[in-house]
Amino acid sequence: MFSKYWQVIRDDSKKTFEICGQETNTNLFTNTTAGMQKVGMNVTCLTLPVTNKTAAKENVKIVGYTKEDGLYERLTKQYRDIMMRSVDDW
Repeated sequence: MFSKYWQVIRDDSKKTFEICGQETNTNLFTNTTAGMQKVGMNVTCLTLPVTNKTAAKENVKIVGYTKEDGLYERLTKQYRDIMMRSVDDW
């Protein structure tokens, strides 16, 4: 059993990804991504186990996607804006 997982967020529209860090409990990360998907954002998340091959952040590669620094921050800001608009409409 793995004790830590890499948290990877992918923007499927722009084909970019960012490694957000390592965690033992990925519930918040996956639930936030599910919320983003629910409001119509085209994102997915991966929780990859930290192994000897992927012990360094630089060794994690996603085929077909390019690395974008600050992606998770941009997506959470966009998600927050969408949620605030829906509150205003309510």
